[in-house]
Amino acid sequence: MAGISLRQLPDRTPVKLAINLMPDLHATIGEYAAFYHEQYGREESVADLIPAMLAAFLDNDRVFQRLRRERRGTGG
Repeated sequence: MAGISLRQLPDRTPVKLAINLMPDLHATIGEYAAFYHEQYGREESVADLIPAMLAAFLDNDRVFQRLRRERRGTGG
């Protein structure tokens, strides 16, 4: 039987991580959540926004992405 086109999905089991935030950072992220609500009309908790914010930060860090490609041997 020929293989299907869709590859096996990666592990999507969330990893629970507890972090401590300084009060000013927590307040700033709370403000961000308020702006998010104004922008999109959806209220999201700080806990739900933080993973997306971290992912966006890492995805947009060009130096990190370049170093990551180099380490993996895909220098392009």
